[in-house]
Amino acid sequence: MKLLALTKYDHYGPSSRLRLFQYIPYLKNRGISIRVEPLFNSTYLHELFSTGKRPLPSILFGYTKRCLTLLKLGQYDLVWIEKELFPWIPLLEKVLLSILKKPYIVDYDDAVFHMYDTHTSRLVRFLLGNKIHAVMRNASIVTAGNAYLAQYARNVDAGHVEVIPTVVDMLRYRAAACPPKKTFTIGWIGTPITEKYVEIIKPALAALAQQTDVRIALVGASQNALSGLKREILPWSERTEVATIQSFDVGIMPLLDSPFEQGKCGYKLIQYMACGVPVIASPVGVNQNIVEHGINGFLAGNINEWIEYLELLRADKSVRNKLGKNARFKVENYFSLSQTAPIFYNLLLQAAT
Repeated sequence: MKLLALTKYDHYGPSSRLRLFQYIPYLKNRGISIRVEPLFNSTYLHELFSTGKRPLPSILFGYTKRCLTLLKLGQYDLVWIEKELFPWIPLLEKVLLSILKKPYIVDYDDAVFHMYDTHTSRLVRFLLGNKIHAVMRNASIVTAGNAYLAQYARNVDAGHVEVIPTVVDMLRYRAAACPPKKTFTIGWIGTPITEKYVEIIKPALAALAQQTDVRIALVGASQNALSGLKREILPWSERTEVATIQSFDVGIMPLLDSPFEQGKCGYKLIQYMACGVPVIASPVGVNQNIVEHGINGFLAGNINEWIEYLELLRADKSVRNKLGKNARFKVENYFSLSQTAPIFYNLLLQAAT
């Protein structure tokens, strides 16, 4: 089978890396020929993360390149699409998909449709509110990272919907060793785009930061994150991310409770847990399925609860160790690449026939 993968980003983009790139070795070993054509490259992401602005030249280049790629669809048996072909462009998506008549799988790991149907602009809602509906309905299969995204697809009459959670390769992720530590480390990993969620619990982190044995580490955040607080901003790299997470005593994932956040797939929680690190998360969306309260971590619904659970983990290493072991066990059994790769492979075969 020849597969054309139309990702949103190249390997540098977290969503593309996790939802497609990490599956490529497995798929190739089973005879699938894959060509990956990202819409945006790492230059686009570097500028977005460093400035918060989307560079227009990169956007125009990406859209033009994708149009040229679509002219070659006849060479492939199946197309895999990450979310949509052309973000923020009305009508074009529906027209192209109906004209090209090529079977495709479309994948969602967040609620991109809510960027349109809950937008503050009435014009955007009018022009783009139903944009993703057509993409889902015409797909041979819709794959979704969690039940919320899957239910949305079913509600707009997508024919075949499957849940494939975001997972990690457990061959890369090892449980952290337990050398004696003097400093209790609260860790978060993300991007400058998502660091806004850490600000939600700034009062709780400020309370913990008063302790002399507490370290707050933010991986991938900008220098503006949690300004005024004693914290360390660490650069992200794929090569070092596992070792960095292994240095955490607890991994955190605060979230707002809104429609878009309901579509989050809890990737950072899975990363922490794969390293045997207990977690604390907001009880929003899939977080409530990943975190078993009191077993592999805690769900904190307000600032007082964040302080309570952080203090508990800081004070009791035995609790940290127990929850961490349970956390890794859950990832091994439910959120590992070895579990989902065969499912993904079979769905590709099914969609192409």
